Amino acid sequence: MTYAIETEGLVKRFGKVTALSGLDLTARQGTVLGVLGPNGAGKTTAVRILASLMSPDSGTARVCGYDVARQPHEVRRVIGLTGQYAAIDEQLTGAQNIALVARLLGLRRTAAKRRASELLERFGLGHAGDRKAQTYSGGMRRRLDLAVSLVGSPSVLYLDEPTTGLDPESRYELWDIVRKLVTNGSTVLLTTQYMDEADRLADDIVVIDGGAAIATGTPEELKAKTDRQTLEIQPADSGRLKDTRQIIEELSGIQPIVKGNQLRIQVNDTALTTAVLRRLDEAGIEVIELALRQPSLDEVFLSLTGSRGQKNPDHPEELATAGAVPAAQTERSSS
Repeated sequence: MTYAIETEGLVKRFGKVTALSGLDLTARQGTVLGVLGPNGAGKTTAVRILASLMSPDSGTARVCGYDVARQPHEVRRVIGLTGQYAAIDEQLTGAQNIALVARLLGLRRTAAKRRASELLERFGLGHAGDRKAQTYSGGMRRRLDLAVSLVGSPSVLYLDEPTTGLDPESRYELWDIVRKLVTNGSTVLLTTQYMDEADRLADDIVVIDGGAAIATGTPEELKAKTDRQTLEIQPADSGRLKDTRQIIEELSGIQPIVKGNQLRIQVNDTALTTAVLRRLDEAGIEVIELALRQPSLDEVFLSLTGSRGQKNPDHPEELATAGAVPAAQTERSSS
């Protein structure tokens, strides 16, 4: 299989700190690869290397078949990059921000204006194209930032925690944009600390900790690897909550979590559900809810990373901002 993104044994050190310790990951063409990991796991360092903004100490990284270390110019022709914070010039209008990058990529003035108009409409910013970016809301700025990164029509797009600080509505809007990009054939590498975001967007997930991949698979495959499920029980009579709790604790040996009138407990033996239901019936306790559900991606993430040792701090520098976007997109000559 040919991958849009592929790394093998990627290592990067900053003095005595090892940010990446042999990272292997792959992203299939036309999919979203979710890269998860705690702070300092090495996510941003990996993105910087894949964007040819930093050289690895050892290992290889390829994007669309190009070696990042040996063919950086070719890599920059096929990628786009959006960092953790909107990187736009607030004193310029939305249209001017996009047109500026288009001009830096080699488009003539007329073509740059046309490209700006196309992208503003595409991202629902046509009505605000003539307004200064400093008047934009947080969600509008993120959409403009993403529009800027797509000026060169990249085949591969890196999104490093793109929805940080956004309200729910703006996050959903950005998710829709990402889905449309992938539908049109783009490959997206998404780093995020929002598990629901990874669950909804990612086709495949790699969990990084200590600079290396500790788990890979689809969201459902990762959930299936966790042998614990969550048993949720709610008695019809809230006055029997204490009795229900005592029965669950006697059968499982674990004190359940109380949330309102609901009791929750993690189990790895599905027979416990039948046993609990039988005992509740014998005790005359009617239940209005009894469910055994798969672990959430949050629970999977915590089970994979929560008990591991000290995390290595990631490289402190921020990702390239709008000023570096031209280096991460198509390099064109004036026509």
